Amino acid sequence: MKALLIGDVIGRPGRVAVERFVIRLREELGLDFVLVNCENAAGGAGVTPTVADELFRSGVDVLSSGNHVWR
Repeated sequence: MKALLIGDVIGRPGRVAVERFVIRLREELGLDFVLVNCENAAGGAGVTPTVADELFRSGVDVLSSGNHVWR
């Protein structure tokens, strides 16, 4: 099994990077699983349902978080 674990995705710039690279990396590397830490993905603090959906559409399988998700 090949997995890609991505640390803290911060705000729109981080989401753009995920959108730009994850699907391509899945194909090029034959990835089976992609996990992203999303606790700062929405404006640099927390995550929203819309942002979570955006990450899933970008090829992410699982979102992890930390204490910032509650902001």
